[in-house]
Amino acid sequence: MKKKITRIAITGAMGRMGRVLIKEIQKNKNTILTTALVKKNHPLVGEDIGEKIGIGKIGVSIDNTLNIEKNNFDVLIDFTKPSSTLYFLEQCCKFKKNIIIGTTGFSNEENKNINAYSEKIALMISSNFSIGINLLCQLVQKTTKILGNTSDIDIIEFHHRNKIDIPSGTALTIGETISKVMNWELNKHSLYYKKGITKKIREIKKIGFSSIRSGNVIGKHSVLFSSSDEEIKITHSAFNRDSFAKGAIESAIWIHEKNQGLFNMNDILKDKF
Repeated sequence: MKKKITRIAITGAMGRMGRVLIKEIQKNKNTILTTALVKKNHPLVGEDIGEKIGIGKIGVSIDNTLNIEKNNFDVLIDFTKPSSTLYFLEQCCKFKKNIIIGTTGFSNEENKNINAYSEKIALMISSNFSIGINLLCQLVQKTTKILGNTSDIDIIEFHHRNKIDIPSGTALTIGETISKVMNWELNKHSLYYKKGITKKIREIKKIGFSSIRSGNVIGKHSVLFSSSDEEIKITHSAFNRDSFAKGAIESAIWIHEKNQGLFNMNDILKDKF
């Protein structure tokens, strides 16, 4: 049976992630771009988004307003910042549109608000939409069950110099995965390295976080399980943003006809594999 075409709106259309998302939407036979949003004072409003990102004219003008009343999209994909995401989420809820959220750095209160919206619309939120990183989380879960009580656990993450949240949302998601297995509260069992004199003996039952912001690194995450005898390292490296975009678009297709609920990439993996 032929899949229904999913009409997609993109926020931050001229940003690095926005450009990649639009290119991937154009390649996917099950999706069509209908809305390309930018900031209100952006100088390219009214121009054809395809021409501006180097793929030729596609008939979609750059816009600075979410004309949601026109009913010209089914799912909005948002990789912006928490305040913008919450605005778009409110609008999607008001007009019964589903949303894919790749934004990170939400506060606990903001996460509660997001959860509340899922009672009215379908939304998917993930700190990382690549299939690879979500498989890493599954491997980490299994490894934690076996080695969690006998190992020091560390998460080391690398990102480009312009990423503003530390640790990354993906690193925190990995930490949450470990914490659930160990029945820990992540905030109480996290160890953030900083300048100073360390204690002679590392505290047990802690997840160490190390963050590097440098150059143009797209994203690399390593999880170490270290004992006095051996070490296991599980690593995922993203060479470009294509894997994130493809995962987000597959998520938009998957969530298109859902009525309500809060989903994550594990729901996609269960269906696909």
